[in-house]
Amino acid sequence: MGCTVRDLRVLVITPDYPPARGGIQTLVHRVTSGFDRAHAHVLTLDHPDSREFDSHPRPTVERVGGLSPVRRARTLWLNAAALRVARAVRPDIVLSAHIITSPAAAAIRRLMRVPVVQYVYAKELGAKPHLARFALANADRVIAISHYAAELTYALGGRPERTALITPGVDLPAEPVVRSPLEQPTMLTVARMEDRYKGHDVLARALPLVRSKIPGVQWVVIGDGPLRPGLEQLVQSHGVGSQTRFLGSVDDVDRDYWLRSAHVFTMPSRLPAGGFAGEGFGIVYLEANAHGMPVVAGNVAGAIDAVVDGETGLLVDPADHLAVGRALVDLLSDRGRAEELGRAGAERARGFAWPLIAERVERLLEDTARR
Repeated sequence: MGCTVRDLRVLVITPDYPPARGGIQTLVHRVTSGFDRAHAHVLTLDHPDSREFDSHPRPTVERVGGLSPVRRARTLWLNAAALRVARAVRPDIVLSAHIITSPAAAAIRRLMRVPVVQYVYAKELGAKPHLARFALANADRVIAISHYAAELTYALGGRPERTALITPGVDLPAEPVVRSPLEQPTMLTVARMEDRYKGHDVLARALPLVRSKIPGVQWVVIGDGPLRPGLEQLVQSHGVGSQTRFLGSVDDVDRDYWLRSAHVFTMPSRLPAGGFAGEGFGIVYLEANAHGMPVVAGNVAGAIDAVVDGETGLLVDPADHLAVGRALVDLLSDRGRAEELGRAGAERARGFAWPLIAERVERLLEDTARR
């Protein structure tokens, strides 16, 4: 290769990058901005609010694709532009942050003899299995964000010896968290309302049981999306509309307020119909833990890596609203146990700080480039 550790040039191709919101967006930004030795050149899609965000010197961000509402057209534009950018940047290695950028990564690998590292999560592997097989076959190394994601890659032809398990990280609070739980027993969910598997509907069905055992309980729901109207109707039909607060999208200050003030975080993500894909990991579980809050999550998919059952939260059958309800009642009625799980969660979250995760990815890129 001819590169040294100190001058490693990494071309990162990603459709997902801030200021757009989402777990992949956060992961790609925190990892690439956390590199200490390597320098990342991020090629991503245009965003109307990107100018201020992209003003930071590291990483270098280049955007393409216009603002067309047609996602497929923008993805094609991104893949086509990647070849041009690679010729200009002359990278030592390519990091493809989503399988939909694997065609460009594979072409650069073939034409420029540059190694490729491919990120995989979970949902995309089930949604696009043929493309996933192509991406795995044309990558020198694969980063899976959980044991679950790794198993999905093996089912599609991925090779264990080429797969590295590197979980996402978490932004630790800048100051020590001072928990200030509300007097009113409060369950909190933070998730976009775009995927049914997130479990909002299960919580709506569980809430009557929780209310019968925990008088005055409220469910605070942060996030928005096309499923929201149906969920608002669902809580009304179950007679718990007055116990539910849909806040929509909120800024980080308001989100952190609720992470400090609620008693239990819950997002019982389940496997979608067919059982393929679902929660790749669940950064939000770590965010809740980092603020000293215990979590109730599904005992499937990537949540098994994010939550330690009985230590940082409770893992239950996410398709069983009664099991979810009983777990919430347990933690809301036993404040001492909830606080113990929250403290353990905060301690564990420190091991997932983004700088530690970025360092692991950087070392993998350096090792792959040398080889």
